[in-house]
Amino acid sequence: MTFSPQLEERFDKLLKSYPPGRQRSAMIPMLLYAQDEVGSVSDELVEEVARRVGVTPLQVNEVISYYSMLHRKPLGKYHVQVCTNVSCMLRDGDKLFEHACEKLGLHNKEVTEDGRISIEEVECMGACSWAPAVQVNYDFHHFVTPEKLDQLLDSLRKK
Repeated sequence: MTFSPQLEERFDKLLKSYPPGRQRSAMIPMLLYAQDEVGSVSDELVEEVARRVGVTPLQVNEVISYYSMLHRKPLGKYHVQVCTNVSCMLRDGDKLFEHACEKLGLHNKEVTEDGRISIEEVECMGACSWAPAVQVNYDFHHFVTPEKLDQLLDSLRKK
């Protein structure tokens, strides 16, 4: 699998930052960085990361199935995640997620036809004190109301 020179450099630095026999610790960051570059975690990417960190593809797939931030299908250019865990749910995070789905005409883990926006219900973002929380790509939004969410989604459609 071919990656950009920047990503290859990042992989090399990651692998060198762990002592011999511990390169498997680089697996998650490698998957995240590669996903950002290629759009999703393909079977080919799984095999490449497994080879580089010295584990089996099955072990990489086990990690992918555990972490919600790793995706086997391409996401939208703007991936909207709405937390519905306890703290967010108590502040209507579940209703916020339903509102977003209705506004976008999507269900969980779907992408708009133009590939611009995808939506996902997630369990916890570690932002319980600022519930309800929404994340778009790597940007957090706290104390989100339906009105704030509408403004956010409208702005993503225009970008």
